[in-house]
Amino acid sequence: MTGMPALSSGATNFTAISITLGIIFIIAGAIAVIVWSYFRLQRHRADAVAMAHYRKLAEEAVANQQELRAQLAELTAKVAAVEQLMREVG
Repeated sequence: MTGMPALSSGATNFTAISITLGIIFIIAGAIAVIVWSYFRLQRHRADAVAMAHYRKLAEEAVANQQELRAQLAELTAKVAAVEQLMREVG
């Protein structure tokens, strides 16, 4: 005989088991990294959409505030005119 143990003799081939487990762990790790990266990308996209909506809302708020200031200035001028008229009359 050649001196090699036969597979039917109950000997365990640890090299084959370790290579198989190593490949499985590498594939599982790669899948885990891919899934994690995908969900991180989705979270980033959602944040970008929310930020775009926030920017639009902020721009609208600034425009409305400027319009209100203009109306307030007109109202102040009209009140001043009414006060001047009341002083002249009474």
